[in-house]
Amino acid sequence: MRTITSGRVTTAVLASCAALAVAVAPASAAPSRDLGDRISGNAVNRHLVALQRIADQNGGNRASGRPGYEASVDYVANKLRSAGFDVTTPKFEYQAYYLDKFGLAVAGQPVEGDALEYSPATPQGGLTAPLSVLPPDPTPGCEATDYQGTDVSGTVVLIQRGTCSFADKQRIASEAGAVGAIIYNNVDGALNGTLGDPADARIPTAGVTKQVGEALAGQAGAEVHLDVQSRLETVKTRNVVAQTRTGRADNVVMAGAHLDSVPEGPGINDNGTGSAGLLETALRLGSTPKVNNAVRFAFWGAEESGLVGSTKYVQGLSFEQQLDIALYLNFDMIGSPNAGYFAYDGDNSDGVGAGPGPQGSAQIERDLVDAMAANGVQTEGKDFDGRSDYGEFIAVGIPAGGLFTGAEGIKTPEQAAKWGGEAGKAYDPNYHMPGDTLANVDRVALERNAKAVASVVQRYAASTEGVNGVQTRAQRAQLRGAEGALTAQRVATAEPEQHAHGADAHGCGRDRA
Repeated sequence: MRTITSGRVTTAVLASCAALAVAVAPASAAPSRDLGDRISGNAVNRHLVALQRIADQNGGNRASGRPGYEASVDYVANKLRSAGFDVTTPKFEYQAYYLDKFGLAVAGQPVEGDALEYSPATPQGGLTAPLSVLPPDPTPGCEATDYQGTDVSGTVVLIQRGTCSFADKQRIASEAGAVGAIIYNNVDGALNGTLGDPADARIPTAGVTKQVGEALAGQAGAEVHLDVQSRLETVKTRNVVAQTRTGRADNVVMAGAHLDSVPEGPGINDNGTGSAGLLETALRLGSTPKVNNAVRFAFWGAEESGLVGSTKYVQGLSFEQQLDIALYLNFDMIGSPNAGYFAYDGDNSDGVGAGPGPQGSAQIERDLVDAMAANGVQTEGKDFDGRSDYGEFIAVGIPAGGLFTGAEGIKTPEQAAKWGGEAGKAYDPNYHMPGDTLANVDRVALERNAKAVASVVQRYAASTEGVNGVQTRAQRAQLRGAEGALTAQRVATAEPEQHAHGADAHGCGRDRA
């Protein structure tokens, strides 16, 4: 049975990044040779070999709080320390969600699905109740009035995905008397959802595909058997943070990738690839490069558990320390076996989802697009849908961007014609599964993306003028205050169902709506 780790941090013990803000004199301009030219796919792949072996020796995974993750932290931290970087491994705690058992049957027939993260447990042995079907409308299950004319009391209610969060859907269903909920997707593919927080979870809730949901919609009154056995557990884990010893410490270029896997597998694409590309970039750049801006590399823990490591890191910084970060680059899955080539849509030119990133994000997108074009690849936009570690950086107004090769989203015929690969198949058929191994990585995509990562990091180490104008702290504070207000407004008015219509319905984590 699938075991899911997730959770929001309830307590944290975070080492301050103040120790990383090493005061140094401005260095001379960055070396003229493109750092990307010094990145080889074989060197990046060597780190993936190490992560695979670590997983093999530790129960087949590298999930936060487990031995495989701790060994991964030691591997990365030791490589960086040996290269001379200033390295810390700040610790934190969080409440993880574990699913020990899931089963769903309707009219005596097994139904494929999964529990949403934080779904409360059913009684031992499961619960049995009639199926009720909520008629879909433009905002299905998002208002109490949706249940007028549909008696769901004592039933397991079937609800279509769309508009509001999964947490709101099951809460409103609970208030209408339902004892359980099944939410079905409104686009093709699995529904990879979360209720967001244990405090928001009211009734056992399952997620199923669009096809399964549409079939169930014709079975109102049929007997449902839903069995969810879940628990919460406190987990202690670490991030890895390393910074160059040269460059301005008040205009830091920050780049991150999550280092943890899901418990189901070794996580070599998700996200060994991003971690390996970032680690090789750091090693090739070196700890004392001739740069104008310091570079800070982060390898996040507990991303698969709700973006915990990056969120707590940003929240643990003072406002002044946040201002010291000029921009944030995120690399989450850059070697998907049926690879797409996506850059986060900093200017919202694709016109879907959460809108543009903070001021400067559009320039980051352009620079990443150019870096990929230099490697012969035309990219498409990827919505800032909140599914990876850029989330908290954006929330406090830090410009952000990144590269992504796709998760369980489906490659279109047009994309296959442009990039190669197989249309109608997931970018990563092994996403969050045991098959996410060294054998299932597109090494051409891995090298192309890793070279682009290095090129852009080097570019910003020399100058962030195009992104932030290298303003004073006071100017950045004023700008980010305005961006924070806009971000809060976007979150309050967003239409989450649009996220499913972007380049890929998901990043690495789970959807909240």
